[in-house]
Amino acid sequence: MPGVNSATLPSPTPVESPAGTGIPGGVAHPKTIKSFVKRAGRTTTGQAKALAEWGPRFLLPYTGQVIDPTALFGRAGPLILEIGFGMGEATAHIAQVRPQDNFLCCEVHEPGVGALLKRIGEQGLTNIRILQHDAVEVLDHMLPPASLDGVHIFFPDPWHKKKHHKRRLVQAPFVAKLAQRLKPGGYIHCATDWQPYAEQMLAVLGAEPLLTNTAADAGLGGYAPKPDYRPLTKFENRGLRLGHGVWDVVFRRRP
Repeated sequence: MPGVNSATLPSPTPVESPAGTGIPGGVAHPKTIKSFVKRAGRTTTGQAKALAEWGPRFLLPYTGQVIDPTALFGRAGPLILEIGFGMGEATAHIAQVRPQDNFLCCEVHEPGVGALLKRIGEQGLTNIRILQHDAVEVLDHMLPPASLDGVHIFFPDPWHKKKHHKRRLVQAPFVAKLAQRLKPGGYIHCATDWQPYAEQMLAVLGAEPLLTNTAADAGLGGYAPKPDYRPLTKFENRGLRLGHGVWDVVFRRRP
């Protein structure tokens, strides 16, 4: 959700700008792409209890080794990667209405991880596993090509200021990584309530040669109707009441 799992982290060490770049010397430049910005937050008693009770079963360690989804979930089934699930409201709903699918969910924000574990326990969900780790490293080291049936990126940090747009998650190099790890026919579903970011998502995914827009002929400017499985969250409902728009972008991997 907003503010989580959505950016490149700048280097903490200022470096000199190359001549002719137009960037002042001494400005920190991004060195390593990450899928998140670490946010401060307090873990509640309920979330801490869920971490202790359900974490051993549903939290996966980051190993840097290729995963075996059948072993992780105890069954075969479509594998969906979710990047940045916030407090897990939409994640738990989708897992409940799509019980045949397995959901591998990346989130670094501990209160959010605790909140999703709490939902897992309360709702008796068994088709979710959580990696409390940077999704870029998970993609690079734990997910081989053509291993995913879908990717969900819902309401990533929009980084409103123009000078921060380089920190947005949905950019060409990252989308190329995702596309390579999709099976033919697999999909990427992004959603945002910030129109300039929606436009960027549409442009970036549209420029990836491995992907095709599922809504190209829907007469909606390339945006997709909201899929039934994605719920309206409290945050989203509040925005809609205030007159904010929400845009869904859904692309599929070409055969």
